[in-house]
Amino acid sequence: MMHDTVTLDVRPPEPRAEGALVSVVIPLAEHEAIPEALLAMLPKTFEIVLARGGSRASSMNHAASVAQGRHLWFVHADTTLGADAVPRLLERLQEPRAAVRYFDLRFDGGALMRLTEGGVSFRSRVIGLPFGDQALCLPAEMFHALGGYDETAAHGEDHQLVRDARRAGLAIQPVGATITTSARKYRDKGWFRTTFLHLRLTLLQSLRAS
Repeated sequence: MMHDTVTLDVRPPEPRAEGALVSVVIPLAEHEAIPEALLAMLPKTFEIVLARGGSRASSMNHAASVAQGRHLWFVHADTTLGADAVPRLLERLQEPRAAVRYFDLRFDGGALMRLTEGGVSFRSRVIGLPFGDQALCLPAEMFHALGGYDETAAHGEDHQLVRDARRAGLAIQPVGATITTSARKYRDKGWFRTTFLHLRLTLLQSLRAS
């Protein structure tokens, strides 16, 4: 894979006696600050790979290519983890069936964002299509077997990965914990406009993938 110009900051885990090693991949824009608050929420027994530059798909693929964990957990930099997020994820990772696991999503906004959260829940739990801002986690072996994120896709590389995983027989499974993400793009561009654009893009990508 081509990885554009991507720089990595790899933070090895502290030794642990048992359990599966998790590599947390956090993509960053060129001048985006290191998310210290998010890093403070992560166990020191997790490997952290910060990937800066390139497209989002290429940065995540590049990070995944050097990660040592048996599970890859892709987390956006503006994510806030709930208190039960890591414990519930580790419980899920003990289960024998391979799966793409995702978190329920909250936004740091007002009443209209509660409608968006309902839409996210329906899309994830009923349609089986979680998005990348829901902190997807899957076995590294399966990620590489699927070819990683599609670096040629203009949008929706996360949607395509989930569809490819489902076609390969992986379960799409909720972790059963909630994370919070920023509603900044809804505030900046307007809730109605942003929601319409997201629905349109998701529909077009679904039609292309069908």
